[in-house]
Amino acid sequence: MEFGITFKGFVEPDRARVLVKQAEDVGFSHCWFYDSHILWRESYPAMAMCMEHTETLRFGPCVTNPNTRDWSAAASLFGSLALQSDNRFDIGVGRGDSAVRVMGRRPASLARMEEFIHVVRALVRGEEVRYGSVPHPMKFPWATGYELPVWVAAYGPKALDSAGRVGDGLVLQIAEPSICRWLADQAIAAGRSAGRDMSGYRVMSAAPAYFGSRETCREATRWFPAMVGNHVADIVERYGADREDIPPSLTAYIEGRRGYDYLKHGQSDNAFLDFITDDIIDGFSVLGEPAEHVAKLEQLQAAGVTQFNIYLDNGDEEEIIAEYGRSIIPAFR
Repeated sequence: MEFGITFKGFVEPDRARVLVKQAEDVGFSHCWFYDSHILWRESYPAMAMCMEHTETLRFGPCVTNPNTRDWSAAASLFGSLALQSDNRFDIGVGRGDSAVRVMGRRPASLARMEEFIHVVRALVRGEEVRYGSVPHPMKFPWATGYELPVWVAAYGPKALDSAGRVGDGLVLQIAEPSICRWLADQAIAAGRSAGRDMSGYRVMSAAPAYFGSRETCREATRWFPAMVGNHVADIVERYGADREDIPPSLTAYIEGRRGYDYLKHGQSDNAFLDFITDDIIDGFSVLGEPAEHVAKLEQLQAAGVTQFNIYLDNGDEEEIIAEYGRSIIPAFR
């Protein structure tokens, strides 16, 4: 299993440089950044900075979307960062969540997301591409032929179909093994139906990790189920609430989420958290003593997860990275 960390845009530069080096030294393979330019600082300058202080760690947005930037500008940015890091750059892509919702805009359609992936990949690769209302084909004369890895964030059946057909990996912002397996199996089946070789397909579980007593861990990570609630709402809306494989607690949790404030999206000090129950917190995150982390991650691995990506926003970030290096990552080597 691979291990990653994710930063928000409020991590101070001096601290970010230390954290990424620490993570690389103890065995993490990926460093992801939120791409939500209004709620947090622009993430790509931070990625470029951190690349210069690491040698093996891979970087990328988790996740970007088709509606925030012009596609040629996005592709130029991604290709440039890949070149600067000696090809240590991936992207996660979704339809658009906080980056667009905080402006009152709607997420992109799946067709638009798929076209974005196709255009960006082709431009980074060095191919000639035309898109949208641009009258003439475009090509980057400086492109190196890099094959940009693309992870697709998906939950509903149509989005999972897209993820399986066009993505190299799947992003799931949840650490509940049975749900991860259920969703990943659908993406993999879609890819196979499209004639793709899915033997190397990757599945990311992105969620907080925290050590200590269960009560301490729950309080530190209660913000996370609120942040990803719209994705779980997609699951309930698309599949229906009266299914044996959707726990009743998920349905109740979605009902309680109505009125969620996106200005507090992903914030550990979000006051609107009363609707989050203990079983939801336990299911969504990886919590407890080191042995409990290993046991939960073994369940995720058995469910098809290939990367556990820690959302670092609970405090004790240095110690979480260190403990993963001491006790968790070695158990999966």
